[in-house]
Amino acid sequence: MAAVLRRTTRKAAAELLLRPPRFDGRLARFLGARASASPCDAGTVDSTSEFVSWGNGGGVLHRAASVDPTAVVEAGAVVHSGAVIGKEVIVGSGTVVGPSVSVGQSTRIGYNVVLSNCSVGEFCTIHNGACIGQDGFGFFVNEDGQVKKKPQVLYARIGDNVEIGANTCIDRGSWRDTMIGDDTKIDNLVQVGHNVVIGKSCMICGQVGIAGSATLGDYVTLGGRVAIRDHVTIASKVRLAANSLVTKDIHKPGDYGGFPAVPINEWRRQTVNLRVLSKKDTSRG
Repeated sequence: MAAVLRRTTRKAAAELLLRPPRFDGRLARFLGARASASPCDAGTVDSTSEFVSWGNGGGVLHRAASVDPTAVVEAGAVVHSGAVIGKEVIVGSGTVVGPSVSVGQSTRIGYNVVLSNCSVGEFCTIHNGACIGQDGFGFFVNEDGQVKKKPQVLYARIGDNVEIGANTCIDRGSWRDTMIGDDTKIDNLVQVGHNVVIGKSCMICGQVGIAGSATLGDYVTLGGRVAIRDHVTIASKVRLAANSLVTKDIHKPGDYGGFPAVPINEWRRQTVNLRVLSKKDTSRG
């Protein structure tokens, strides 16, 4: 009896592995696609369908998208019209690649990522939940006191060998493209505002906030929860201690810290002096 149960269980498991995912078919039908068995078949759609199921991974793509045959678009991912997906790219489940977005060779995109109004270079890694290319936070108050939205019509440009952490947001530009330089590494939960330009080989730790139109040079390091004011320029090879706030331009390389940020030795003296003064006040009380 046990042997019969084992054979039945193995047979059922094999059938489940061979059965096509039901979710993919539903998503494809919802978007007006027909099923395809292979990446080559994905290009042959009838004139009435806009989306087609991609055989290499089971995702869904628009017939006007350009996807390399070696690319993997996993189940539940959607690639929209005009998007270009390069060689050996992996697009994770639940990810949306928006219209006219380009993704370079060998880039790996995690689950539930949203790419819109942007280009991503080669050999990048984008972790789960990241959002790139959405509108920035740009508003003004008109003569009647109403809050009106400023146009956000430009792009976000991600260089090569960039790593972007989970749930990080990078806004598109309004008066210039938002730029992330080659080899820059960004941690989880980072906010990069519209029009920000970040140089190459920068290191940006978790929960950093960079306000709109700030400019960072090359080899800049930002510790956790650093805040940078809008329209500020930071020179190359600057390092900022955690929880620092940059309120004005930094022109010279070196280490900085504090609120507002000052050269690191000055910040240390301020901290010591504050501690001494607090002890004196306590002793007097």
